[in-house]
Amino acid sequence: MQNPVCLPTAIFLMGPTASGKSQIALDIAKKFPTEIISVDSAQVYRYMNIGTAKPGQEILAHVPHHLINLIDPDQSYSAAQFRQDALSIMQDISSRNKIPLLVGGTMLYFRALQDGLSVLPAADKDLRLKLENMAEKHGWTAMHQKLSELDQVIAARIKPTDSQRIQRALEVCYLTQQPMSEILKNFQPAAFPYRKISIALIPGERSQLHLRIAERFRNMLSAGLVEEVQFIRQKFPALSVESPSMRCVGYRQVCLYLDNKINSDELHDMGIAATRQLAKRQLTWLRSMRAADKIYEFDCLSSDLSAQVNNLIQTAIETRAD
Repeated sequence: MQNPVCLPTAIFLMGPTASGKSQIALDIAKKFPTEIISVDSAQVYRYMNIGTAKPGQEILAHVPHHLINLIDPDQSYSAAQFRQDALSIMQDISSRNKIPLLVGGTMLYFRALQDGLSVLPAADKDLRLKLENMAEKHGWTAMHQKLSELDQVIAARIKPTDSQRIQRALEVCYLTQQPMSEILKNFQPAAFPYRKISIALIPGERSQLHLRIAERFRNMLSAGLVEEVQFIRQKFPALSVESPSMRCVGYRQVCLYLDNKINSDELHDMGIAATRQLAKRQLTWLRSMRAADKIYEFDCLSSDLSAQVNNLIQTAIETRAD
């Protein structure tokens, strides 16, 4: 096994939505020779700019960003593909004596990158369409019940309203003819060829994060989120509210609004509520990751957050140099 001291350095900057990751990443990039790799399952989509808080052209011109604008909204992208792409880009960055700075809130991607993924079958378009049609007819609660019959262990971990995970678990069961939980049981973590500096931005006051989330979503609406979704749906008419890209927080709620299923007030309230739920899930992921790994936590509400984070990185780099 390679000595960890000899491994190249990588920085993980994690945290819930609205915790200020993007700004802190730019502050890090000003001080250290880094290139940013987006760890965001929504920023991989082209045209989805406002609702994903994607960096603008001015920022992209000054600070290299990777793994954004990879695919169209009617295409799919997996955690396995992310791991492959991220490792390749990290190797290139390290070869140029720079530090990969991985920034985002898609915790599944961080875990896949660190530990690898179990060997699960690739997505099957025809089967997914069949499952979506079944769900449209019977509802996702009934689909969750079906999953309970096929894989009680996985079903217990998934809420009856989590259509994306229910669909994937059923897909795996049907394609492999065995419970997904049995496949995951045989999973062996892969080696991660980097020395990590893992940083998590955690709110000291959850209520303050909620205020940030509300302001963030209102700003997205003011910036033209509804018009952005209208454009995307016109350009890709096969998209539905159940398409992976349109399941993203904010986009799903706008789709419901455009389909006249909710009004403007409900759009506002549901968008904020969904974003808060996303932040809660991200914090839960971080707690589980913290139990298995060394993660440096900072209060994302601190006035001197940037200085705190940069001081940690500087110390970690100097310690390694010694």
